[in-house]
Amino acid sequence: MSTPSKDEAPSAWPVPARIVWRIIYGVYAWTLFVVLALSALCTAVLPGVQRRRHAARKASRVLLKLAGLRLTVKSAEKVPPGQCVIVANHASYLDGVVFTAVLPPRFGFVIKREMDRVPLAGLLLRRLGSLFVERSNRQRGANDARRVLRTAISGSSLVFFPEGTFSPAPGLLKFHVGAFTTAARVGCPVIPAVIRGTREVLPQGAFFPRRAHIEVEFLSPLIATAAAGASAAVELRDRARSAILARLQEPDLAVA
Repeated sequence: MSTPSKDEAPSAWPVPARIVWRIIYGVYAWTLFVVLALSALCTAVLPGVQRRRHAARKASRVLLKLAGLRLTVKSAEKVPPGQCVIVANHASYLDGVVFTAVLPPRFGFVIKREMDRVPLAGLLLRRLGSLFVERSNRQRGANDARRVLRTAISGSSLVFFPEGTFSPAPGLLKFHVGAFTTAARVGCPVIPAVIRGTREVLPQGAFFPRRAHIEVEFLSPLIATAAAGASAAVELRDRARSAILARLQEPDLAVA
């Protein structure tokens, strides 16, 4: 068996060589992630959430670059300079790192509360001004939703993954309405966004990451057109999901 050339893409190598390459790259990527994650914890002591977010943005960009993950951003001009709510499909644990690298530090993330209980990660996310939302307890979830709304009313821009989770198979799950209720109540635009490639890099259940091209595309802003209240939020949710589904070109997993 001939030795693979360094100029050849790993996908063109013989199967044993591809497996060895995947293991080597996976170990390198995880080592890189751990080192940078520990370094990022140092940002938790920086004064001011904006300064901490600036540092996290730089760390995320360094991680993607050193991991050899090419990142393309399309239509970034559709993100307004003022307050807005960004909603995106969710494909991998890497999604948050990618959006941290792409978005300016004025954005905070709304995350499932389970992440608050992850050692070190929960601490860093709290220090970055992330907001946690309970999904399994209705009363606590309502309290969390009110806190998110108060944060938005104060003028903060937020990022939501309205599916709330992701599946191992490609496709778009149903959307929860919380992000759209927040946007409708505040009166700010919703910016749908599509992320591609992160599922290929870090699939659910896989131990070793893989190299792949990551792409983030921002779509046209949406403003609630229905009357204030639940109908406005539902209308925004349905329009945003349709826009994302059309550009994502993956199966609609909400269809029974």
